[in-house]
Amino acid sequence: MKRLYERIRPAIPVIVYFIVYMAWFGYIERNKASKYTVIHMNIDDKIPFCEYFIIPYIAWFVYVVAVVGYLMIKDRAGFYRNFTFLTTGMTIFLIISTFWPNIQHLRPYVMPRDNVFTHMVSFLYRIDTPTNLWPSIHVYNSIGAYFGVAHNSRLGSNKYVKGGCFALSFAIILSTVFLKQHSMFDVMTAFIMAAVVYVFVYRLDILMSLKNSYLEHKHAKESEAYLIK
Repeated sequence: MKRLYERIRPAIPVIVYFIVYMAWFGYIERNKASKYTVIHMNIDDKIPFCEYFIIPYIAWFVYVVAVVGYLMIKDRAGFYRNFTFLTTGMTIFLIISTFWPNIQHLRPYVMPRDNVFTHMVSFLYRIDTPTNLWPSIHVYNSIGAYFGVAHNSRLGSNKYVKGGCFALSFAIILSTVFLKQHSMFDVMTAFIMAAVVYVFVYRLDILMSLKNSYLEHKHAKESEAYLIK
């Protein structure tokens, strides 16, 4: 029983955070703000709509889950770093959406073509409102998933896996603007946020620093208790 618990223990924070995230985001979406900040850049109007990007856009859901799941099973330390990276950005996104509600008006009113891909995009539009999209979590988590792969000793050393994940991440990022789901401003700020969080999580390795501080404190307490005895 204890062994089983050790195997599934990393999934507990994932499940808890997923529930909190969905509840928080659902609350924001249900309780419409009285005023929204419109997100728009001039370059947005020059980017054409392309329905075929719905494929990488949807692949994002499988991609992120697959990377997190792999790290959870094969690389516990890498999993906790990646989980921290992803949830930090997602929490910042929720805070921004709560206090600075935003909206975009980029979506085409009428689909320029009639095919299975435009039908898929239309369905996406129906279930996903054009509100509270800044910064883009699709972009941020795609970058985060790639970091998880690149920093894993096994996946990162395989040039085909690493290259494939880079290409997929790049395609997903492009999909956000070609499907008119996000403004370039959402994309740029997601990159900036990812760069800042990357420094703390991967370069400075705050998790390992906190762990070492805890172990040093625990060891000092144990040594003190031993000397008193």
